[in-house]
Amino acid sequence: MTRLSTTPLSVLDLAPIRDGGTIADSFSDSVALARLTESLGFTRYWLAEHHSLEGIASAATSVLMGHIAGKTSRIRIGSGGIMLPNHPPLVIAEQFGTLETLYPGRIDLGLGRAPGSDAATMAAMRRDPHAGVEDFPQRLEELEGYLDEARPGQRVQAVPGQGTRVPIWLLGSSLYSAQLAAHKGLPFAFAAQFAPAQLDDALAVYRRNFQPSAVLEAPYAMVGLPVLAADSDEHAHFLSTTAQQKFLGLIRGQRGRAKPPVRSLDWNPMERAQVESFLGAAIIGSPSTVRDGLERMLERTQADELMLNTDTYALEDRLNSYQLVSDVWRQA
Repeated sequence: MTRLSTTPLSVLDLAPIRDGGTIADSFSDSVALARLTESLGFTRYWLAEHHSLEGIASAATSVLMGHIAGKTSRIRIGSGGIMLPNHPPLVIAEQFGTLETLYPGRIDLGLGRAPGSDAATMAAMRRDPHAGVEDFPQRLEELEGYLDEARPGQRVQAVPGQGTRVPIWLLGSSLYSAQLAAHKGLPFAFAAQFAPAQLDDALAVYRRNFQPSAVLEAPYAMVGLPVLAADSDEHAHFLSTTAQQKFLGLIRGQRGRAKPPVRSLDWNPMERAQVESFLGAAIIGSPSTVRDGLERMLERTQADELMLNTDTYALEDRLNSYQLVSDVWRQA
């Protein structure tokens, strides 16, 4: 028995919108993927919050979570994550309290600090540009108060929300969230699917400084990874050019919809190096290549759980990748 065989696997979905596709297609694809991964035994299905991005349809994260939860029956549905400084804590408590009441025992609340958007969109959301920099711990504590049992004399209450104790995770790609998660005794998820540079340092900080809490006795670390499995290494790397084009567009300030894979990319050496840094933790290849890559990542990080993000143009390639990963997971 290997470490991979005993490690829970989960799914991160950005609800990507394809060139030539519609937002309705994206939501249908997410339902199909959630149903497949539920049947394969994956633990969680998380959706990320982004705004004003032409290629991502998960802006109303809690609404989409409710839709996916209603189309599945067992898999945990969560946010990966809600960007807390974008919202009043009371509103998030009410939304997630509603979800937990509708789908008891199946809802996760992953929280981040980033805007999930650019400066103009931040302004449109009425977000204070300094929000989350210094006041994130206070916002988190306020949210926790709305999800816990009401305190004597508590004037403002989350209804629904109060007493639901929706599990809270802290998400991050730096040492800040690792340190705060350790201090609060909360589970921690590192976003190596797009920013792997501080992965090892963040996990070390989290484990070294962890303080047991009412919700967690020992550190619990989940690592998000870009993973793409196909029938051969060559075909997997061909399919991965969809993700490479996305990050190349990000570098060039040309965010758009997911593009079909291509045989070669028109990029200069600096752009290629930047794209490769975004995807530095990616595990791409045939089933055996992906199995070996996952085993090495688990050995390196000692992660308690892995959350996989698979970015392909076609839904069938995405479904096939998770099926192949599931096969090697079970065979391990």
